[in-house]
Amino acid sequence: MSRLYLECYSGISGDMLTGALLDLGADQEKLEQVLKTIPAQGFDIQISKVQKSGISAVDFDVLLDHEHENHDHDMAYLFGETAPEAEEHHHHHHGHPHEHRSLQDVLAVIDGTQMTQGAKELAGRIFRIVAEAESEVHARPLNEVHFHEVGAIDSIVDIISIAVCFDDLREKEQISDVVVPVLYEGTGTVRCQHGVLPIPVPAVAAIVRKHGIRMHLIPDLGEFVTPTGAACVAALRTSDQLPAEFVIRKTGLGAGKRAYRRAGVVRAILLED
Repeated sequence: MSRLYLECYSGISGDMLTGALLDLGADQEKLEQVLKTIPAQGFDIQISKVQKSGISAVDFDVLLDHEHENHDHDMAYLFGETAPEAEEHHHHHHGHPHEHRSLQDVLAVIDGTQMTQGAKELAGRIFRIVAEAESEVHARPLNEVHFHEVGAIDSIVDIISIAVCFDDLREKEQISDVVVPVLYEGTGTVRCQHGVLPIPVPAVAAIVRKHGIRMHLIPDLGEFVTPTGAACVAALRTSDQLPAEFVIRKTGLGAGKRAYRRAGVVRAILLED
């Protein structure tokens, strides 16, 4: 049996985690076949190797057509124009309305996708965690929660991809535990559907509080942990403690879309005691 250690020193988002799992050895062809069955249109994917602070990592990108394009893939769009990163990186501020989907709408998309039952259950669990956080933040019943950013098709593709990749690795590598000791998060504010919000954004704060996930704030400005990333950790994590000694079997790195002083990667490490 193996352990999967997720090292989140540069935060975590859906595309970063997908890239890390692919780099670790998840079956890319299997993922591509599953994504072709998603009952939604307007997207394609691009998987490539990139350099982050001189380190090779996998970049997972969901390419949206003009009608469906809503935001940068790891939520860089949340930053206002005065944010330091806004002058250096591309942001998408399109006039198209965000796609609003209920939890039942999203679960129907998941159910209509041809993947294993284990992957379906994991994808559904991740979305339920986000929905519960949104319900708490907005003081609305769960059945009245409508996703905004996370309901857009690129976030649905992210979460289905994570579920498919993890399910594949869990079976191939006999993963019994997922260790996530801490999430590193930035500071400042972000702009989103609901206005300007403090970091960590309320949905992330609700998720980490409910699921007992430790956070460590760093002085860098920006949102390092997205709601999708936090929900994935909440759904996958079984422990926050690494064994005293272990052997590293494999390492995978997933790239974020922004550049910071620290390498913008999630590192997925397969361990044996």
